[in-house]
Amino acid sequence: MATAKQLDNITECPICTEVYTDPRILPCVHTYCLKCIETWSKDKQPGDKLACPMCREEFTLPSNGVSDLPKNLFVASFSQMKEWSNVESTSSLFCEACSGGEENESGDRNVASVYCVECQMKLCRICDRGHKAIKLTRSHTLLQLGDKIDVEKLYKSLAPAYCDQHKTEDTKIYCFDCKSTICTMCYMESHKTHSCSDISKVEDDFRKQMARDAEKTVSGVEKCREMIERLEKEKNDFSEQVAKTEIKIGKKAEQMKQLIDAHKDRLMVELASVKEKRMKEIESLREEIEMRLLSMESYKKYVDEVREKGTACDVARAASGLHDRADELFTFDAIERTLVDLGNGYVTFSSSRDDICRAIGQLRVNSAKEGKLLYSLLFFYTAFLCVVLEW
Repeated sequence: MATAKQLDNITECPICTEVYTDPRILPCVHTYCLKCIETWSKDKQPGDKLACPMCREEFTLPSNGVSDLPKNLFVASFSQMKEWSNVESTSSLFCEACSGGEENESGDRNVASVYCVECQMKLCRICDRGHKAIKLTRSHTLLQLGDKIDVEKLYKSLAPAYCDQHKTEDTKIYCFDCKSTICTMCYMESHKTHSCSDISKVEDDFRKQMARDAEKTVSGVEKCREMIERLEKEKNDFSEQVAKTEIKIGKKAEQMKQLIDAHKDRLMVELASVKEKRMKEIESLREEIEMRLLSMESYKKYVDEVREKGTACDVARAASGLHDRADELFTFDAIERTLVDLGNGYVTFSSSRDDICRAIGQLRVNSAKEGKLLYSLLFFYTAFLCVVLEW
């Protein structure tokens, strides 16, 4: 026994979550309100591809847009049934035969108690009795209204669907060529040469076919669930492997960083020692040259004083010694040899990028196709370490 609450998943549009208004079915069998699918496809033109909002399966828009999509009469019927069964009592439904539900002479409105499937009208008890008394309508199917309505029974009792082309004609024929239901007028006008049959004769075959298709779907559902479980297991296993590998990479990188830091410190100490030694040698030679410069300047000043202000005797006594001193001051052999020995100093550093990258290691990711991917390990760390080594 189905109730209104059990019809929600059939009669509510997935987009607006309201009862369907003019439901249209897509090739993927998902159904939406015409206005909802129009909004969804507002940027598309006829002939463009449009994806289903739910399953994302694409289809080509018809020549007149979504308005050409077929109506889902099954869902439309259930939507109507939900309206009838969506009340706790029948007090809110009024008879549609008693002057359109207007108040009677006593000021009351007759409450509907049954629904005539053939007339598609809600009737009160008085009209119900009259309906049964009239010869033309006594055989009509009357259903009790209310919360306990049997929706499945109601749907089977509904009047046949009317033809879209001929609004007053029932669809009683199935055209195998067009794969559509048609009325007698349609058959006479455009389906005479087609392979057709009475709908009631092909109904059982179609129901059996649907049952087989549904059974395939059930097995497919189980297969999908199994594949999802396998993927979830693979996801968890691979995530665990990645986590362990991250720890190993971190430890190895930290060790390499420590080794590099220690090596850097040794190089810096060695470089400082070389610099200190070289600077001392340069300063020592510089001091010697500056002393020679100072001596030569003093010598010249003294010679000028003696030559300009000394007596003949003073000049004679000092000439020999000053001459010898001049020869000594002008002798640069020792200083020049020391300067040559000191030479031009060069300090260079050669990086070992490739060596350090290989020293850290490599990362190999195995997939279904062996050797598909080979990544270099720790791009960030290796780049950082190589920069340090170059520096």
